[in-house]
Amino acid sequence: MKWFVALLSVSLLMAGTAGAVSPAVPDRASMADPLDSPRWEDMRKTFFGKARVVFDDRVKVVAPVTAENSLNVPVGVDAAALSGVTQVLVFADFNPINEVLRFYPERGLAKLGFRVKLQQSTPVRAAARTADGVWHVNGVWVNTAGGGCTAPSVGSSSPEWQSRLNEVSGRVWSREAANEGASAASSSSSSQSATETPKSPDQLRLRLRIIHPMDTGLVAGIPAFFIQQLRLADEKGRGLMRIEAYEPVAENPVFTIDLPAGLAASRVQVTGRDNGGNAIETWVEP
Repeated sequence: MKWFVALLSVSLLMAGTAGAVSPAVPDRASMADPLDSPRWEDMRKTFFGKARVVFDDRVKVVAPVTAENSLNVPVGVDAAALSGVTQVLVFADFNPINEVLRFYPERGLAKLGFRVKLQQSTPVRAAARTADGVWHVNGVWVNTAGGGCTAPSVGSSSPEWQSRLNEVSGRVWSREAANEGASAASSSSSSQSATETPKSPDQLRLRLRIIHPMDTGLVAGIPAFFIQQLRLADEKGRGLMRIEAYEPVAENPVFTIDLPAGLAASRVQVTGRDNGGNAIETWVEP
């Protein structure tokens, strides 16, 4: 009996010692959502499955704290501080259509400015996937009165958009000029400041505006009609960036893209299509 008690004492002691060992420090993937959204777990399972996800401040998302126009909310995403970014996903937790867009930097920088429709106040997040398969996530809360996804577009009620559908206007200019202009303009928007970088005369900024109603399909009698794909390439056909857009992108979308050094003398080819099969094709001159 004494030997049994002794053995039991040793077992309890060992169990207590094992229980006292400090657990491994968890990475940020297992930490609570910094934005404290009740929909985060749903978003994680929907978009990332079993892939590793970390909250990472190197991914920058800039948007207004309060958006007065829920049909046209400016957003800037900058994941250029990460190396090896293969794609960036942007989504809104509380939108009826969560996925806003994806972009693939290719030879461009992992930065994009655009505008989005929001149905209600929501976190707007960007997730950058690096070559090792890890998703780096960050985001901001945007407060809005809402209704952006269920309101009809202005363009769909005008007969003019049919003759101008997928018409592209654009401009390319040097990043040095862009920074000088930004410093001189005291009223620069937060979405523009989201994509600012140090002066570089060799780096280019491209801004595109495409005429399209970008209907979500959530308005009675108006089917979903939106730009699906855009591809930017240099004069030799080498890819600069691919964009996959979804219904929540704002009407007549505007995209701001930063391009790498060495393209100062090049024009940029823009091609794509919408979900109705209508083509987009143009050249944007420097």
